[in-house]
Amino acid sequence: MQDKPQLDLELSPAINSLAELAKAENECTRCPLYKDATQAVPGEGRRSAQVMLVGEQPGDKEDLAGKPFVGPAGRVLDRALADAGIPRSEVFVTNAVKHFKHEMRGKRRLHKRPNAHEIERCKIWLDTERALVKPVAIVALGATAARSLLGRSVTIAKVRGQTLRLADGTAAFVTIHPSWLLRMEDEADKEREYKNFVADLRPAAKVLAKKVA
Repeated sequence: MQDKPQLDLELSPAINSLAELAKAENECTRCPLYKDATQAVPGEGRRSAQVMLVGEQPGDKEDLAGKPFVGPAGRVLDRALADAGIPRSEVFVTNAVKHFKHEMRGKRRLHKRPNAHEIERCKIWLDTERALVKPVAIVALGATAARSLLGRSVTIAKVRGQTLRLADGTAAFVTIHPSWLLRMEDEADKEREYKNFVADLRPAAKVLAKKVA
């Protein structure tokens, strides 16, 4: 097993706590996304969490609240975690990109997917979270999170259900982002895909069950 990824100390000096990390993220100007966002949205959860969930980026509600997964997608995630037997209080929840990327449509702020440059520039913060929390397993919610963690693009349909290994040996699982379920119009399709999503989370539940045992 390889060592944990080394942080670039020139860019991320002496971050020893999640509070220090949140402060550094809020001061980040490594890509232009900070200019139009309300604030950075740091990860949230127990520093000793065995499982980390990584989404794409904050949405409109998260950008305003400064907390991850508190909007509609967060409600879907909470329900799925409960159905998979995972207390949200036992996991660390974060995003691959810490600032909300959007475009204005009238008075509405519409989500835009982060590009490869933005994902790469923000990776230092996700790496720092991993170094602080030291999760046994990580669940990538969607393609952006998977790209950040794996360092390459993957097709979710091809890798979901598999146990992947990151460079440092950490187990990783890839599934959909819960916002995808919100965009589905057919109720039967939505229910089927929701059940698949819950099934994708069950390996993380087993990691937590081993901790309890």
